Amino acid sequence: MAHRPTAAFFDLDKTVIAKSSTLAFSKPFQAGGLISRRAVLRSAYAQFVYLVGGADHDQMEKMRQFMSQLCAGWDVATVREIVADTLHNVVDPLVYDEAVSLIEEHHLAGRDVVIVSASGAEVVEPIAEMLGADHVIATRMEIEDGRYTGGIEYYAYAEEKARAIEELAALRGYVLEDSYGYSDSVTDVPMLESVGHAYAVNPDKELRRTATERGWPVLVFTRPVALRARVPLPPAGPTLAAIAVGGVVAVGGVLWASRRRRLDA
Repeated sequence: MAHRPTAAFFDLDKTVIAKSSTLAFSKPFQAGGLISRRAVLRSAYAQFVYLVGGADHDQMEKMRQFMSQLCAGWDVATVREIVADTLHNVVDPLVYDEAVSLIEEHHLAGRDVVIVSASGAEVVEPIAEMLGADHVIATRMEIEDGRYTGGIEYYAYAEEKARAIEELAALRGYVLEDSYGYSDSVTDVPMLESVGHAYAVNPDKELRRTATERGWPVLVFTRPVALRARVPLPPAGPTLAAIAVGGVVAVGGVLWASRRRRLDA
């Protein structure tokens, strides 16, 4: 019988890493002259809300609007340079050891690993490369003349995540009923419904209720680890096959606090 390709789709924030990926870069963005101390404090508050209870759709929409306006005019090259220079210092202590183990297990089982995040491609793609992911679906900001306009070209959120997964599955030949999905947020129910093996990771209250109703296993990840001590660094040069059917500038997601088992044999 011919091999049927499958994949494991991971939300990023609070599923693979212990906080919002883009919010984590607020201080480096301030140091690089992109945002003010007031914006850093606002992002810290957004992070608190996100960690304590998760952000509902309305809260996320307000944060999305705030950040898309804030990043208007930012130089794209500067954002990418800041992310590259600070990536390990910012992200290393935040990666869940349990998530890294799952990613390794899926690769050993011959599955592709896909990171699916409402955060920006400029942040998500480097983190995904660190993790050894094969593809990325992320939000994408509009760019003109090397600067962000403040507009959003593609928003990888809620039902759009599921649609992007289905498009990627059609492109790569994934059998979704044999594939896996992991997320912490009720907004990702469409994403989890698109695969045959759905898992709620550190779920918010609404997703926990839905997981109980659907019989989805609930996983609790509690051990952040320094990634460089956990997995070898990727080789120099581009190794991530990022389709980036989405992506918002590092801060496009910033601060819109993107919402956000062991395997069957």
